[in-house]
Amino acid sequence: MAVLRRLTQARRSSNERSALAGEAAAAAAEAALRAAPEGAPEPDAAKPGKAPKAPAENHTPDPDDPRAAAFFDCDNTILRGAAIFYLGVGLYRRGFLTRRDIARFAWQQAWFRLHGAEDPDHISDAKQSALGIVAGKPTADLEAICEEIFEDVVADKIWPGTRALVQMHLDAGQRVWLVTAAPLEVARIIARRLGMTGALGTVAEARDGHYTGRLVGDLLHGPAKAAAVRALARRERLDLDRCAAYSDSANDIPMLSLVGHPYVVNPDGALRRHARAQGWRVRDFRTGRKAARVGLPAAAALGVLAGAAAAGVALSRRRRRDA
Repeated sequence: MAVLRRLTQARRSSNERSALAGEAAAAAAEAALRAAPEGAPEPDAAKPGKAPKAPAENHTPDPDDPRAAAFFDCDNTILRGAAIFYLGVGLYRRGFLTRRDIARFAWQQAWFRLHGAEDPDHISDAKQSALGIVAGKPTADLEAICEEIFEDVVADKIWPGTRALVQMHLDAGQRVWLVTAAPLEVARIIARRLGMTGALGTVAEARDGHYTGRLVGDLLHGPAKAAAVRALARRERLDLDRCAAYSDSANDIPMLSLVGHPYVVNPDGALRRHARAQGWRVRDFRTGRKAARVGLPAAAALGVLAGAAAAGVALSRRRRRDA
């Protein structure tokens, strides 16, 4: 961890920040796994009726293969929509934030959609603002708020088809990991609700139970996800050729390319074209029309950061109200 802190404090390239974010996510995931009781986790979200059957023509996981695992993206792969969106809605409904609190972040997302390109100044501003708001706040407060908000979301917003794929790997005795740019606190709740082994998410640096206002590396997005999967595989002695990965976004091509069994789920256009060219299997659980895309690179990053900012506002207001 001393090495991670030194790297965090230094100015690093994008590749180095992605690698650091991946290592931090893998370290946190492994630590949580080691702290958990023996045996496979049990899902604690209500599952009405019989679990859906996995789609045909999936590869059949080898039972109890200690070197195989499955990695699932979250937004629009497992969860309908974006996890950070539900966090923001939950905070708004609880009266913790106003439209003014998130107006600047919404404008920056709209700017990207109009211009079709990221503005580095917007990204930097969003990140620094969000991290500044959560700096000094207790980590336990954010965890409690996330737990409350996602109590019902997971049960209501999961794609049944993807849920069946998760269960298929669990039934084979494999480890199953959620991999997302969402904050680690949110990722762990969703993974636990689905009975998954654990989660790889964006790690916010904390000391003595309080956020420092810095990320460890960067957002767990794009290449950083691949770095996290590679780091976890090294730590857990997984053979990536025996592993499977699932995602909806072309941003996750680096992660999908690592494994022997890549699947695309509810894919965007770019990922669908790439999957066809590579011969990857496609699963689309959407009906009627394609789901609206919320996974554009800048929008995804800003969404995570806006959610962090919203959480910070909520924590600040709650603490002032309780004072």
